[in-house]
Amino acid sequence: MAKTARETFRVPGGSRDVPVDLAALDPAGRPIGPKDKSAAEADMVDLDARIDARQEALYAESVGGGQRAVLLVLQGMDTSGKGGVIRHVAGMVNPQGLQIASFTAPTESERAHHFLWRIRKRVPVPGRIGVFDRSHYEDVLVVRVESLVPEQIWRARYEEINAFEAELTEQGVTVLKCMLHISPQEQAERLLARLEDPSKHWKYNPRDVDARARWHDYQAAYAEALRRCDTDDAPWYVVPSDRKWYRNWVIATLLAETLEELDPQFPAGDFDIATERARIVESVIT
Repeated sequence: MAKTARETFRVPGGSRDVPVDLAALDPAGRPIGPKDKSAAEADMVDLDARIDARQEALYAESVGGGQRAVLLVLQGMDTSGKGGVIRHVAGMVNPQGLQIASFTAPTESERAHHFLWRIRKRVPVPGRIGVFDRSHYEDVLVVRVESLVPEQIWRARYEEINAFEAELTEQGVTVLKCMLHISPQEQAERLLARLEDPSKHWKYNPRDVDARARWHDYQAAYAEALRRCDTDDAPWYVVPSDRKWYRNWVIATLLAETLEELDPQFPAGDFDIATERARIVESVIT
């Protein structure tokens, strides 16, 4: 039997004692699914229908009192495609059922609070699919590499994150975390493409090159975050992202599988259909 996307892309290891070797995972790999862009585009039509139908049911379920939601966390190096995923995957569903939050560097006000304070405010409400463009993991990635707080502080955050995500699960929020795994060669090409296209200059930030110079430090930070915070409550998936079309297909498939396992149901009406039909017919306005 073929492996599911969730089985295929779950971070390897399965134990906090086993290091995650990102260098062993091919950012251009295609272990399952379509082998070219045209095949992926055909598959995305079916994935669109699968995701849209279940998102509508999830939303309807909440109208009937349901408390479930889904949170898709997107993390990755600059140019890995977080915005592209939001456009091509989250864009498959009714915008009314989405909550999108983008976490840039915290403001002075946000830094005065616990690092999860601003995150908690953006957790999706029942019936919604929430998408985090960057997330609470910035506080064990950027903060670690750039030495923004002492080591004993960011090291303690792994367990705080695990407790927070377990709390979300208890509340009915299914957490789906995707690391967009890109090669340094592909990142260089995408950064250069931004410089060559005036319409993309707004996306270019010279600081991205500074972060690129610390590539290995960031890969080590990601590897430890994956190892320490991959749980059954909130699993991590490593998504090959050198091919944009394959990245989108993988994340759409992960989301579809997650929603299908949740199997949200449309609530039954609390009225008699025959009676309501008769009332409508009798209420003809002339």
